[in-house]
Amino acid sequence: MPGKNLTRDEARERARLLDVESYRIALDLTRGEKTFRSETVVRFACAEPGAASFADLLAPEVHSVTLNGRELDPASVFDGARIALDGLAAENELRVVASCAYSHTGQGLHRFEDPADGKVYTYTHFEPADARRLYANFEQPDLKASFAFEVVAPEHWTVVSNAPEAGREPAGPQAGKWVFEPTARISTYITAIAAGDYHVVRDVYEGDGQTIPLGLLCRASLAEHLDAERLFRQTKSGFGFFHRADRFEIDYPFGKYDQVFVPEYNIGAMENPGCVTFRDEYVFRSKVTEAAYEGRANTVLHEMAHMWFGDLVTMRWWDDLWLKESFADYMGTAAVAEATEYPDSWVSFAIRRKAWAYRQDQLPTTHPIVADIRDLEDAMLNFDGITYAKGASVLKQLVAYVGPDAFYAGARAYFRRHAYGNTSLVDLLSVLEQESGRDLSAWSKAWLETTGVNRLVPEIETDASGTVTAFAVRQEGEPARPHRIVVGRYDDTGDGRLTRTGRTEVDITGDRTEVPDLVGSPRPALILLNDEDLTYCKIGFDEASLATVTTRLSDLDDPLARALCWSAMWNLTRDADLPAREFAGLVLRHAAGEQRVAVVQMVLEQAESALELYVDPDRRAAARAHLAAGALRELRAAAPGSDHQLAWARCFGRTAISADDLTFLRALAARDETIEGLDVDDELTWLFTETLAAEGYADAADIAAVLQQDATVAGRQHAAACLAALDDPARKAEAWRSVVDSDELPNAMVDAVIRGFTHASDPARLSVYTEPYFAALTRVWAERSIEIARRIVVGLYPMADVSPELLRRTDAWLADDGHAPALRRLVLERRDDAARALKARARDAAAGDAADTAADPAARPTTA
Repeated sequence: MPGKNLTRDEARERARLLDVESYRIALDLTRGEKTFRSETVVRFACAEPGAASFADLLAPEVHSVTLNGRELDPASVFDGARIALDGLAAENELRVVASCAYSHTGQGLHRFEDPADGKVYTYTHFEPADARRLYANFEQPDLKASFAFEVVAPEHWTVVSNAPEAGREPAGPQAGKWVFEPTARISTYITAIAAGDYHVVRDVYEGDGQTIPLGLLCRASLAEHLDAERLFRQTKSGFGFFHRADRFEIDYPFGKYDQVFVPEYNIGAMENPGCVTFRDEYVFRSKVTEAAYEGRANTVLHEMAHMWFGDLVTMRWWDDLWLKESFADYMGTAAVAEATEYPDSWVSFAIRRKAWAYRQDQLPTTHPIVADIRDLEDAMLNFDGITYAKGASVLKQLVAYVGPDAFYAGARAYFRRHAYGNTSLVDLLSVLEQESGRDLSAWSKAWLETTGVNRLVPEIETDASGTVTAFAVRQEGEPARPHRIVVGRYDDTGDGRLTRTGRTEVDITGDRTEVPDLVGSPRPALILLNDEDLTYCKIGFDEASLATVTTRLSDLDDPLARALCWSAMWNLTRDADLPAREFAGLVLRHAAGEQRVAVVQMVLEQAESALELYVDPDRRAAARAHLAAGALRELRAAAPGSDHQLAWARCFGRTAISADDLTFLRALAARDETIEGLDVDDELTWLFTETLAAEGYADAADIAAVLQQDATVAGRQHAAACLAALDDPARKAEAWRSVVDSDELPNAMVDAVIRGFTHASDPARLSVYTEPYFAALTRVWAERSIEIARRIVVGLYPMADVSPELLRRTDAWLADDGHAPALRRLVLERRDDAARALKARARDAAAGDAADTAADPAARPTTA
């Protein structure tokens, strides 16, 4: 379809020409399981009467197109993606009637039938440009308008949209029509409806002179698991935080606030004003750790921050996606830390969100925070670790640079000046400069308009007595940026803990910055650069500090300091400066002493990744067995029923490899063995079963038996993953066909099958799929939605076949200039993952037996 991938230049021209006033959208969802009726009436002005433009629509059939009372032939003006409009008047009315298609890919209007009870659920997801799958429109963020929805649906359904319900009336046998109030001026991509057999809980926020009706919606089969009291409490805390006079101050601008938990969702959540959608895995049906509740709270408040950053004031084009996502990522964490029961949420940010940013920013496809987005395919791929986590990290540095008061004053001025409008970088910087009195042009160029991550390394000299005689911070990487950091000094104060005994706040500029404050003081056991995590950088250690981290990381009494050390050690591992087995040993030595379970979970996941990607293949099985043995030891030692016990159980369940461990895991899954306090519920059973299937300790009959006990949509997805994980070539071939050669699987099932397919006891057996992967890429990209194609391209890249030959094969594919730029980007990123893995494996192999010794918790570790 020539017009499906809207370009920035086309959007700019259309915005120059058109000014959209309003939409009236009437939907009929009672016409079958495949399609629904969509009628759109849009009123808009044209700056040049007589000019031509186009509207956007993705629909299998268009019944009529009427422009200013003139009937247009759909066969002539509709090409499958665009409706050509010529002879525009100064004031125009366009009416389009179409049959639009339900999706099973999470885009447009997604339709889902719950296998647990047969109930039907629909919901919309449009970002960046899929509102055109629901109604005809001008699909770009800077053509804002007011939207009035009418929805005909089965009378027993619940229907919600962005605006409050204005009325309801009968619409035929067993059908009703919901009419919603017009919205404020918003962009197409954040319009929304959700309609189906939803379970609903209502409440109200009252405070700050506002009354906001609140709603929580989820599938009926999840109703018993919906912890409404906690969710409403955190929602109300968020409104209280954002309404504060020293924060946003401006009242929530969109009336009511529904939060809808939906099945088979492509992303974590979406900030549709008044109708926020979340993946319904956030309705926890099994035991989760407190870290999961903290993470969900962060998502809830991230989306709430969008009501101001993104919905009230919206970026003009996707180049400035950071104007909403970076701010929401920063504000979500800040709100959780200041307004909920999780005051240490910046610790989770430091170890999890920033790890995402560091990885993305070191890929060959890295881009500035303010990106160059040429078209919608570019936009789709820029919802990444740079736009979210690096942007949020840089905003944290900006707050330190201009001061919190000036930052929030600038935000308030920005909202007042640009409410219901569109902005770009200069609009935000101008208000921040006015409020702070600082010239931010150099800061913007250094942080927002360049790529890459700097590394800060301490340089220290001492005399014979151990007194510091010189201290400086060396900055590596280009460009050298300004960093406001804290240099922390930690020592043992006699109680067996490492406590901060000194703090120096300093501005780092250029390649090398002297820090005279440390001169003349005794050398501390640990010097921690970027203590308090004010800036975005990787950090190094001097030799003595590295030894302290290696031997005493869990003795650090500050949770954020520990998280920063963990992060630094993981970066050393990814950069092939630390053998992967030594990192796994560090985890076994210190994770049990880590108080914050969010950190425990993250470092266990990293240890598992290190074994899969970065350990010398000849030593991988032994290293995995060692990690599994340590996980089982800590599982037995953890407090019964604790979050830490669950974290270690999951690690053991993913890494068990010896016959004894797998036999015990099978007994745990069957409830023939127990560990005090450990509830082997549905989710844990499935985790165990997938490993057992991959290792030859469970078969299809075993999987069917588990599914019989959990015949839910989640159970079916887990069962698909387990079947694809079976150590059986026929099962692998069927999994491949179902994903690559067929488009019948819904999005969530595609994810599950890919996960199971790539879970193999002997990764070498998947090498037969390397050539079929490259042969399928162009076809998959052309025939599938970009969301599904992305999952296939990324998920099935043959990381199991990592070798110099794989790099050469990838290079040969990349040498063809005919591939779509977005597809090339995904393949190039996976090539980089493979190259990094090869380098790390070589480092681990070179370490030889020394790395095995370092991985032994009982042995004195070596340093990198």
